[in-house]
Amino acid sequence: MIDPPPGTPRKAAVAAWIGSALEYYDFFIYGSAAALIFSKVFFDASDPATATLLSLASFGVAYAARPVGAFFLGHVGDRFGRKKIMVFTLILMGVSTFLIGCLPTRDQVGGLAPVLLVLLRVLQGLSAAGEQASANSMTLEHAPQERRGYYTSFTLNGTQFGQILATFVFIPVAALPEEQLLSWGWRVPFWLSVAVAVAGWVIRRKLDETPAFEAEKAQGTVPRLPLVVLFRDHWRSVLRVICAALIATVSTIFTVWALNYATSDEIGLDKATMLWVSVAANAVALIALPMWARLSDRIGRRPVFLIGAVGSPIMIFLYLAAINSKNYPLIFLVGILTLGVVYSASNGIWPSLYGEMFTTRVRLSGTAIGTQIGFAVAGFAVASAAGIVTPAGWLGLHGWTGVAVFTAILCAISAVAVATARETHRVPTAELGLPAGEPTAAR
Repeated sequence: MIDPPPGTPRKAAVAAWIGSALEYYDFFIYGSAAALIFSKVFFDASDPATATLLSLASFGVAYAARPVGAFFLGHVGDRFGRKKIMVFTLILMGVSTFLIGCLPTRDQVGGLAPVLLVLLRVLQGLSAAGEQASANSMTLEHAPQERRGYYTSFTLNGTQFGQILATFVFIPVAALPEEQLLSWGWRVPFWLSVAVAVAGWVIRRKLDETPAFEAEKAQGTVPRLPLVVLFRDHWRSVLRVICAALIATVSTIFTVWALNYATSDEIGLDKATMLWVSVAANAVALIALPMWARLSDRIGRRPVFLIGAVGSPIMIFLYLAAINSKNYPLIFLVGILTLGVVYSASNGIWPSLYGEMFTTRVRLSGTAIGTQIGFAVAGFAVASAAGIVTPAGWLGLHGWTGVAVFTAILCAISAVAVATARETHRVPTAELGLPAGEPTAAR
């Protein structure tokens, strides 16, 4: 494998961090709007419970679109390079997010309003499908072997910052008088995505392609149909990543469902205060993510990931209990420990853990398809949780404790998938994705 020039790993990590922050600012502002606003603007306000359910389901629509985008963008990224996908995804996300801010409401155009909203949310999902996988592949393939965990964590670090930025923008918006909030205030965060798209394009278009991909091109081993190679030789790894990616349910339950639940008439907590909980937790995550990643470079990916996979469902139970206590200091403390510390153990090292399961030939498509199918389940977990707290419940589960149990079940699947995986933190980059003991030339 060709060694990257000095400074290139940092440049790739910074490009991944900034691009992911900008990309996921767009993606996460939709989550806040779906939890706080869209049920009143785009859905039938005469039936608040159904409107809330549909609003939260529209958040999950993007996750349904993400597997579709993963197949297409994964193919393009493994066939033509990581850089092209990194630029394309930012432009698509910026444009679709801006257009959401321009949509007419249900009162103005009736049922056409939610249709247009869902369509643009689908485009957001298609963009997100390729963003993290391309950024992860870019940083992993530029990084020194002994620091792959650390450098790839910058992608998720950027994602967390994007969530902080999105929440910060919504705090003053949520504080507006109800009439201004529902008429024009909610649109402002979406309009800001124009600056997001331009900034991201300027940053990423100057980034070099990875040495690993360039070496594949020079050797003539870039597959014409990466997906055929992926499902022929790496289907077990794809299945493992799908199951492991269910850990993302912790994030969607925390940031979307719990926010909606806490600010509902039943609990009645202050919107702005609950948004600050998310800001504080994500701010702590900015520090915790690279720390967990550096630890994984020393002791391995599996033990660090399992800390998060086993600890997160316990913390989600405690967080929802804190919300029901209506004790703000307790909510802040448990919220920070849940999302900022414990969940970060899994969240910070999955870019290296998943990427190291595949060879360069299919790394982007394998990571994209595996994560996006798992993330699709996590996205719709929000709507499932909304169904669980209804009187009818879901599969025998009821109330917020049912939501906690539901989250724990998905985390258990994730933990088993990773506990049975091969440890890869000391495997040379050129040998990643190969059966143990198989020579590099066997690719």
